[in-house]
Amino acid sequence: MGEPVELLKMAIEVTVFAVLIYLVLRFLRETRGSGVVRGLALILVTGISVFVVLIQTLDLSRLAQLFDTIAQSVVIGLIVVFHPEIRRAIVRLGDSPIFGRFFRGESKVVHRLLLTVARLSRQRIGALISIEREASLTTYADTGIKMDADVNSYLMESIFYPKSVMHDGAVIVRKDRIVSASCLLPLSQNPELDKRLGTRHRAALGLAEETDAVSIVVSEETGNVSLAHGGKLHTALSMEEVERQLNQLLRKA
Repeated sequence: MGEPVELLKMAIEVTVFAVLIYLVLRFLRETRGSGVVRGLALILVTGISVFVVLIQTLDLSRLAQLFDTIAQSVVIGLIVVFHPEIRRAIVRLGDSPIFGRFFRGESKVVHRLLLTVARLSRQRIGALISIEREASLTTYADTGIKMDADVNSYLMESIFYPKSVMHDGAVIVRKDRIVSASCLLPLSQNPELDKRLGTRHRAALGLAEETDAVSIVVSEETGNVSLAHGGKLHTALSMEEVERQLNQLLRKA
């Protein structure tokens, strides 16, 4: 009975070390430090992991004492060397969906969207921005020009500038990133829709009828801002009303 238990313990230890090594390798691959530093850190971490496995497997008590003596210094040294990268990793971890489910609050993209829409509205630059929620918008994103950029008012303004090659379609936003621009959206066939509304409004409503996405429309004729979600189009909204609805609809679950 004792031998199977020992084998199980060994398997668990090896698995834990393998996962740790994988995470360290992935972390080092994403760091911005020099290749030399990453290489040295990789060798050090791998060597320590193998060392620990040997100690646990062969019960090398003297080496275990030596390892305990120097391990704390090595850990502190690694923390000092990789302090900037560790900080960025912790920030990314806090922004991950897994941890986001435990906290409720306003989506950080709302402020950027409001700034963008306010600038576009003041200049009467027509725009259509669709924000992905639960339902994937990949099918529609694939019809446009692929991008991977932060939501930024100046970038949005350049995209929707009338002489830009991308100004006619929709910009699709996923979380706080612009996924694609100049995307084609389904047009609503609702006969009750105001005939004075253009293609952007019909596309925003069409997407809202088929998905749970939120679309923001800026009219190039009036500068008015409209929101489409839940199969409905809300027109000529104030910025305060746009902010209220976006905070409600894009709040983290």
